[in-house]
Amino acid sequence: MTRVAAIDCGTNSIRLLVAEASPETGELVELDRRMTIVRLGEGVDRTGRLAPEALERTFAACRAYAAVIEEHGAERLRFVATSASRDAENRDEFVRGVLDILGVEPEVVSGDQEAEFSFTGATRELAGRQDLQRPFLVVDIGGGSTEFVVGDDRVRAARSVDVGCVRMTERHLVHDGAVSDPPSEEQIAAIRADIEAALDLAEETVPLREARTLVGLAGSVTTVSAIAQDLPAYDSAAIHHSRVSRERVREITEWLLRSTHAERAAVPSMHPGRVDVIGAGALVLLSIMERIGAEEVVVSEHDILDGIAFTAAEDAEREKEPAHPGTLLSRSDNV
Repeated sequence: MTRVAAIDCGTNSIRLLVAEASPETGELVELDRRMTIVRLGEGVDRTGRLAPEALERTFAACRAYAAVIEEHGAERLRFVATSASRDAENRDEFVRGVLDILGVEPEVVSGDQEAEFSFTGATRELAGRQDLQRPFLVVDIGGGSTEFVVGDDRVRAARSVDVGCVRMTERHLVHDGAVSDPPSEEQIAAIRADIEAALDLAEETVPLREARTLVGLAGSVTTVSAIAQDLPAYDSAAIHHSRVSRERVREITEWLLRSTHAERAAVPSMHPGRVDVIGAGALVLLSIMERIGAEEVVVSEHDILDGIAFTAAEDAEREKEPAHPGTLLSRSDNV
């Protein structure tokens, strides 16, 4: 087992996992997992740039995470940045700030790479489950993008499309700096049209309808599960590998889209940073389930972050292997 740290910096949140990981056995022992809503992608869809305030929120979280990583003595840190930093003109400013704080350069990964990390994190522990049919469709609904990955024990096809809970909210529900509360039928229809177009795009390369088990990842999906279970507080153990029917997802989505900010904020399992964007995120999930005819979604708390941790452990273990005579050990660019 190798002690590693993994950071996933997305459009809405930045998350840290410190764990003991074994790529050979698929075992991962979690030591510390935490999430901070930083809204790094705030305004990116409109301006094409990362806002100074969003950068500072993200750097503050990085400073806090640096202390946790040092406390646990991780051998390797891998920092992956996704949709917002891919899209931003000033992403070099973001890269320099992370390097100064954490000593590693963030990898601004492609949508396909993001999809592979998500698939690895979500399915490695499902490999022995006999009650789940293959192939899996892993869907990671983020703030700026959604990743679709179909595979059995390995990825067969993957695609990232630019629909996420923050992007859809900012594009269709924000006017004069305020979120429509609740949105109009016309606004909901506009979000739905964007999602359907994105699903058409995803289906050009990913056989979505061949999947026999839908696995849903990230905060929009886990929050829908928490609401479905009427949890008194967010409970990762209760959410991980829970199953939510399509009808229940529809009921929750319809309620979220007609509720007020105050009503959503009163849900005990709702993170404050998701109150304004959860309706759009739930609609993405429902649209996917309707498109592929999925009767239920299997919810996973293990996602891209766990996939990043496994690859960090693989890199670390590879470096420990003795070099063959006459060869040089190559060192990962991430170090």
